[in-house]
Amino acid sequence: MGTSTDKYSIENTDYTVGQDNVQKWGFDIHNPVFGISAGLIILFLIATLVSDPESAKSLLDGLKWDIIAQFDALFMWSGNIFVVFCLGLAISPWGKIRIGGRDAAAEHSTVSWLAMLFAAGMGIGLMFWGVAEPVAYFTGWYETPLGVEAYSPEAASMALGATMYHWGLHPWAIYGVVALSLAFFAYNKGLPLSIRSAFYPILGDHTWGWPGHIIDILAVLATLFGLATSLGLGAQQASAGIGHVFGFSAGLGLQIIVIVVVTLLAIISVIRGLEGGVKLLSNINMIIAFLLLAFVALVAFAVSMGTIPQTVGAYLKNIIPLSNPHGRPDEAWLQGWTVFYWAWWISWSPFVGMFIARISKGRTVREFVTAVLLVPTAVTVIWMSVYGGIAIEQIQNGVGALGTDGLTSVPLAMFQMFDELPLGTILSFIAVVLVLVFFITSSDSGSLVIDSITAGGKIDAPVPQRIFWASVEGAIAAALLWIGGTQAIEALQAGAISTGLPFTFVLLLMCVSLLMGMRTEINK
Repeated sequence: MGTSTDKYSIENTDYTVGQDNVQKWGFDIHNPVFGISAGLIILFLIATLVSDPESAKSLLDGLKWDIIAQFDALFMWSGNIFVVFCLGLAISPWGKIRIGGRDAAAEHSTVSWLAMLFAAGMGIGLMFWGVAEPVAYFTGWYETPLGVEAYSPEAASMALGATMYHWGLHPWAIYGVVALSLAFFAYNKGLPLSIRSAFYPILGDHTWGWPGHIIDILAVLATLFGLATSLGLGAQQASAGIGHVFGFSAGLGLQIIVIVVVTLLAIISVIRGLEGGVKLLSNINMIIAFLLLAFVALVAFAVSMGTIPQTVGAYLKNIIPLSNPHGRPDEAWLQGWTVFYWAWWISWSPFVGMFIARISKGRTVREFVTAVLLVPTAVTVIWMSVYGGIAIEQIQNGVGALGTDGLTSVPLAMFQMFDELPLGTILSFIAVVLVLVFFITSSDSGSLVIDSITAGGKIDAPVPQRIFWASVEGAIAAALLWIGGTQAIEALQAGAISTGLPFTFVLLLMCVSLLMGMRTEINK
């Protein structure tokens, strides 16, 4: 294998996809990555079964908060760098580069492409936090951003602007860095679609050795633990909504049933593949989400239309103050919300980034950045404005459970807001369906990503391998809920967040490596 250190001429490298792979039991196994990843996951499950969940949570939670406290400035400035980097690429001459080469054609329609990347990236998060987060900031449930007074008119504006800050350009830039790096090196340079490939200009031939193995193993663990955590927390929200609508007990039994149903449907989806599974469900999901959003916006038209420009203004006004980690009057809020989110997005970036890369062949860099950063940000502005604005207005007027008691349950907040709208029960039922479908799309798209990494970067892993990883995700989430309930899920979440620190450096190096690779492409 040869590496041109001055031009980073990747085309001449003599790697072999799947050179360490073993075909056995219907699996296509990349020996070090699959074996070590599966082994560590099994060890984690055994340790969870025999240990005290409270002790595990305490240990991991302490580690998480130590990392957040010590490296808050690193997370914050890294997030800013990723935004500037992505926008800079879009307006630079490199923005003309087409993923897959000059003659590459898009494999999916623009609507389907946007639906899939949005569903994988944040769809379920918007359902979970669309009401709860603005309400939390407005009421000072944890602490108000930048020290504004809770319940004040300034707090209403800040709540919407700060929420938008957490779900706008910064997180999508984190995903964008990973996605664009992987797409470029896979489709323009012919390397395997795996995290390690993005580091070929830096690592050279070591990319195919243990440095690359370690990168991919970390990516598998972060993806699997992040998805399992998401399934566990989502099961709690879905069961809370089912209990709210139908009067069932939203206890452990219902949560386990939700996970089993979601996992079975995700398995069916991954068997059908990208076109017949993820793509179809994502399109259905976005239609349901759009119709729900449109109806809610229409029944509270005055509030919705007044809140959208308020959210945009508050976001633009506060994006720089909220991006500065130094000399803040709200350090607890900064670390407990923003830094926590940035670490969480970074830990999720291998999964979301690789999935977006897989579906983005044929797009120019400029088109890619515009779609991945600006389109989801615009949609999120409307989403947060409608749901958050209505919830805040209910609190200001003392309407319903939110107006009387404030934020008492994050999983129930959206359903409590729906209760005070026309056809509230029907809206809540649709929301439950939407939550479940979002979880199915997250699970099956995550499974496809893990399949690719553990098969050495192959795009189409065997069906048994897809079933294995989709089942493992559900099994981890169900086992943790069964053994330790919320405490065990929070312990897993803390572990996933802790992976955000090493991946911050990985993403920063990705930016350098991508520029090295693009330097060879622009002159072609």
